[in-house]
Amino acid sequence: MPRKLTREDAARLFEMLSRIDPAPTTELSYRDPYTLVVAVALSAQATDVGVNKATAKLFPVADTPKKMIALGEQKLGEHIKTIGLWRNKAKNVIALSQMLIDEYNGQVPQDRDSLEKLPGVGRKTANVVMNVAFGQPTIAVDTHIFRVSNRTGLAPGKTPLIVELGLEKIIPSEYLQHAHHWLILHGRYVCKARTPECWRCEISDICQFRDKSAAPGAKQPAVKMAGRSRLRSGENRGVKGKTAARAD
Repeated sequence: MPRKLTREDAARLFEMLSRIDPAPTTELSYRDPYTLVVAVALSAQATDVGVNKATAKLFPVADTPKKMIALGEQKLGEHIKTIGLWRNKAKNVIALSQMLIDEYNGQVPQDRDSLEKLPGVGRKTANVVMNVAFGQPTIAVDTHIFRVSNRTGLAPGKTPLIVELGLEKIIPSEYLQHAHHWLILHGRYVCKARTPECWRCEISDICQFRDKSAAPGAKQPAVKMAGRSRLRSGENRGVKGKTAARAD
């Protein structure tokens, strides 16, 4: 396991990531807190791109709990059948929509305990909604954040909860609001699962990962920092949702 970063290291890491993308946002398309809850619930074990393709046709016909109930589970399933686990997700979306009507006057609650009572909504989904829709400094530890936190030494941990708590302790308060998305985007586009692109990583000199990868065709075992690399190397981020504040 790599050496754990200091608070000074963490501050420098996020200062560098903030230069690249001062105001990162979620790559899921949504209109308001309700459609965000639905989109995040659908995104489990699925890509944001795949979810956005489905919701592009779903939200024009069902963007409120009442409209979703009226649409019904079968027709909802037809809209999201390209997404993994779509049958179970359709049941959950209908059930959470009904609960929002019955217990929250059709409004999405802003606290974690209430959000986690909704069918299909766990801690990670609740943290995303709290951060993106309501501007709270929460961190939803997905596979990207878990990987980056362990590789870099930022917040090593064997479980998502341990990593989440570790991140909350080490990230300076001024970076907490956007930390979730900086780490997701870094993991998605630079610190990739199979082969991290260390040769163009802006935080390579801080990262404690030992097996840093060299640039394609390079003979060196590793290359530290790339002068003007970007998180996505010019890749298009796709459609962005409106953010109330977040951050994948």
